[in-house]
Amino acid sequence: MIPIRDSIPCNTTPYVTWVIMGICVLVFLLMLLMPNPMAQHFLSLYGMVPLRYTNPTWSQHFGLPPDYYFSFLSSLFLHGGWAHLAVNMMFMWIFADNIEDLMGHTRFLVFYLLCGLFATYAQWYFSQNLVVPVVGASGAIAGVLGAYFFKFPYARVVILVPILIFPLFFEIPAIAFLGLWVILQLYELSTASVFPGMGGNSAWWAHLGGFAMGALIHPLFIEKKPTTFDADDADAESIE
Repeated sequence: MIPIRDSIPCNTTPYVTWVIMGICVLVFLLMLLMPNPMAQHFLSLYGMVPLRYTNPTWSQHFGLPPDYYFSFLSSLFLHGGWAHLAVNMMFMWIFADNIEDLMGHTRFLVFYLLCGLFATYAQWYFSQNLVVPVVGASGAIAGVLGAYFFKFPYARVVILVPILIFPLFFEIPAIAFLGLWVILQLYELSTASVFPGMGGNSAWWAHLGGFAMGALIHPLFIEKKPTTFDADDADAESIE
């Protein structure tokens, strides 16, 4: 299931969302210009490598300062490939503007970063011996999804479901789409825990931690009440 767009109008310009997306894209493009060894070192230095903070001796051996905690933040703006970047930016584009609209620009930025930092910490806590960099905006975006789940549960989300070579489009409530997203994270996490190597290489703990954080703290950041919305009367935005 690939989300295409939602049916909630945005009443303000989501400057913070756009800036965050722009930084992520710019950093990724700059990494593409680096020689591969330099890009790998860049990922290791600014991505969050869990063992770096668990085993300082290992960290120093590989030239990574063990007390460089900035990577818990900088990792939120790094991505490991085109698909990784594209999926995260698609979710950001669809869901973040409405949450920024509710919170206001400054509060949304603080909310986004707090969710991202907690998500990265959760990934470190549950995978302290991991030696590969944890990168990506998905933990912070999961916090946005957690807020969206509770503030706009009956909004309509247009999704693309590819069946062989045929793209099929469906419109489902946000609560169903995001609920399935959470179930998928739990399934993949369980699979990876029981059968190491079979659950993919995503940061499942970061996704779940970010979602939980966003769901819990988002009421503290709401600046105004959402506009009354009737999902049955709203028309889904056109698909281009």
